[in-house]
Amino acid sequence: MRIAINTRLLISNKMEGIGWYTYEVVKRIVETHPEDDFILFFDRKPSSEFNFGPNAKQVVLTPQARHPFLFKIWFNWSIKRAIKKYKPDVFFSPDGYLSLTIKIPQVPVIHDLNFEHYPEDLPRHFLKYYKSYFPKFADVSDHILTVSEYSRRDIAETYDISLDKITAVWNGASDIFSPLPNIKKENIREKYTNGKPYFLFVGALHPRKNLRRLIEAYSIFRNENPDNVMELVVVGTDLWKNSSGDIIISENIKDSIHFTGHLSLEELSKLMGAANIFVFVPYFEGFGIPIVEAMKAGVPIITGNRTSLPEVGGDAALYCDPFDSMDISRKMKQLAEDPDLQLELKERGLERAKKFSWDETARRVYEVLSMYRREKS
Repeated sequence: MRIAINTRLLISNKMEGIGWYTYEVVKRIVETHPEDDFILFFDRKPSSEFNFGPNAKQVVLTPQARHPFLFKIWFNWSIKRAIKKYKPDVFFSPDGYLSLTIKIPQVPVIHDLNFEHYPEDLPRHFLKYYKSYFPKFADVSDHILTVSEYSRRDIAETYDISLDKITAVWNGASDIFSPLPNIKKENIREKYTNGKPYFLFVGALHPRKNLRRLIEAYSIFRNENPDNVMELVVVGTDLWKNSSGDIIISENIKDSIHFTGHLSLEELSKLMGAANIFVFVPYFEGFGIPIVEAMKAGVPIITGNRTSLPEVGGDAALYCDPFDSMDISRKMKQLAEDPDLQLELKERGLERAKKFSWDETARRVYEVLSMYRREKS
């Protein structure tokens, strides 16, 4: 079987959620299926870390697709020429974008439809593209993969598509996330918070990640509990320029909030493992990989009670209303002051984390792609 794959989001030291999804899934299906050929389409010269095997050919297509106008060129013209040249059985697109000009079967991963529900959160030119093209992608796809049962039903309802055309496959999380011994926790806390305990947030600084309300909640928490010295560490970068620009930090807490920017996976795993409480309260999320990372690291979790988050968190999280800063603050206080609840959520999280595996994700993704294997004549 020959599988063409959109790997344009594999960019060394710059990968966010969908980039990591692409890496974890594509690497595994290439390695576990040496009998197949894979054509990986990049929009820039790839790093050597993306050499997944001798059966995976890297092809660089121009132009670099980082703007809606360039998306149209890359997917409808560059991809079309490459498909004609390499003649794959199927085109797999982990970021959901498809070509409207090719005739072979196409399988996208549509992670979520946040732009349909919260259009105000996106820059206008991206919003216009998404609203116009994703219904078309859903229509021309031969099958759709998504990352949660919530997203599966949302896609079916929003685009009037049969549920039979959509398969939900949960994400995994890297095995680098695991509980840390106390001495390592102390070293990480010294590095980031001068030895103080901390709440941790991880995610792109995008409006739907709800960092503004989280910081409001943290401010309330500190004002109402002046003796509590827990700080807040924020890991992530702006998804778009100034996408986090509406966040206001009051003078009394600015020294207690630490923005790290983008971190390597190794450094992130240490920061996660040393956290006292992980707080992840998006108001819209297709899956939420950081929740699983926190579970694997043995860190108790506070998360939102909307969209896919209860599906992922199960009984291993304390839930709050992401639209209510007071409620987020109450849950921060509740968990920070209850070591028994912390231990209970930690133990539940370590057990629940076993349900999420990139190996299983890759196996089920390949299962769908293999439906489009051409019979040899």
